[in-house]
Amino acid sequence: IADRICERLSEGESLRSICEADNMPNKATVFRWLAIHKTFSDQYARARETQADVIADEILHIADTTSDPVKARVQIDSRKWLAGKMLPKVYGDKVTNEHTGTDGGAIVHEVRRTIVRPGS
Repeated sequence: IADRICERLSEGESLRSICEADNMPNKATVFRWLAIHKTFSDQYARARETQADVIADEILHIADTTSDPVKARVQIDSRKWLAGKMLPKVYGDKVTNEHTGTDGGAIVHEVRRTIVRPGS
């Protein structure tokens, strides 16, 4: 059952639809298995990564075949968001942080010393 769940995830099917089938466990059972079976948990993680790639492929198909641009945009945007959450290093937004000092120049660290004299 675990192999079949992961296979279907890898093909792009949602866990919800997989678990709705009569011969499959419910989602709570799958999540419980993930918590107690490391092998299944590793297999599931790889299946989810593959699923993100399948979702990315769907984006191209939708863009090339859907005649209604509004419908296509909704479908593409939802898949982009999902793929970005599932595999952020590959499909997530690139975030960069730049630190600059005054007027965009270099950051200057200033060190101040305070001398404390005995009895002062």
